[in-house]
Amino acid sequence: MHLIERQLQNAVNNLVAWCDNNGHAISPEKSRCVHFCRKRNLHLDPVIYIRDFAIPVVNDIRFLGVIFDRKLAFIPHVLHLRKKCERSLNILKVLSKTSWGADRTSLLRIYQAVILTRIDYGCMVYGSARPTVLRRLDTIHHSALRICTGAFRTSPVESLYNISHQLPLDSRRQKISALYSFRAQSVRNHPINRLSLPAGLRRLYAARPSHILPLCERTKMLLHDFRSVI
Repeated sequence: MHLIERQLQNAVNNLVAWCDNNGHAISPEKSRCVHFCRKRNLHLDPVIYIRDFAIPVVNDIRFLGVIFDRKLAFIPHVLHLRKKCERSLNILKVLSKTSWGADRTSLLRIYQAVILTRIDYGCMVYGSARPTVLRRLDTIHHSALRICTGAFRTSPVESLYNISHQLPLDSRRQKISALYSFRAQSVRNHPINRLSLPAGLRRLYAARPSHILPLCERTKMLLHDFRSVI
């Protein structure tokens, strides 16, 4: 931890010096530090200073609309996203009245614009969460499709996908991740193109199948499976 603190402190000092030379300012009061670690035993947190002000260490932080927790399990983000989508479901419930409500096509378009876009945003990042965590969003997806199609609660989920021409959320995340990988490969200097697992980490992931691979490796496996099917 002392080595990590020295390296981070040097990086922060260089960043503060660059901001001073280029007319920018960093607010120490608004800065936060997250110690990403999955160790279960007690361990020290880093102490980083910005102009003699210690940056507070928090358990999770919101960055570009995605909540990163210290264990990168993305449980806070999924719970927050589910709560926001549940509020937006009220719009579909109001507009789906049988006497004067909108038709199926309009409801599906509203669902895609209001709710599904929130679920799709950042899914290539929080898609590394456990399947049990990601399945908490499936109830939102199924409830919205039942409202849009007017199906019963006992209707099978597969029939909802067939009637509404929608993909399951796990397949939708795979599709978006594959498209993101294609766009990244089209940019020559994209950082994700230079990411590759060392041989030691490959053996570690092979020995522990329960550990989820990074995005670059997941997309490689996904595209390989697509080629084998085709």
